[in-house]
Amino acid sequence: MGNKNKTISFRVNEDAFETLREIAEKRDISLSAVFRDYVDMLVAHDGKVQVVPENRVTDVDETSFPPKVEVPKSFVREHERLELEADHLRDQLQEHKQYVRHLKSKVDDNTEEEVIQLEELDDELENDEPFRLG
Repeated sequence: MGNKNKTISFRVNEDAFETLREIAEKRDISLSAVFRDYVDMLVAHDGKVQVVPENRVTDVDETSFPPKVEVPKSFVREHERLELEADHLRDQLQEHKQYVRHLKSKVDDNTEEEVIQLEELDDELENDEPFRLG
């Protein structure tokens, strides 16, 4: 089984939120992608990440971390939409499984009732005289 994504929720003040939204727009990514990038960086560096303004960074190499890749905003939006749709479909599958379990339990509860097999009815009809009109 693969890794399951977990949701993190917390509050920030309005100014910080607006600043984060501006960062996301400037990078042309979603606000949640900003946080995922930051969390990935924290995990990759064992929680030891220092924020340094770009003008204080020396020895900037074009291939430095993190790599920069241009991705159209529409691609990111479509990916997020598909993630939401997949979550919705998983929820529907769980509901369907619960419904099937419910129906199976109802069938199991009704096993005491007489069960008539269709094949037996066909055999009985063949042995009886045919219906005649008039």
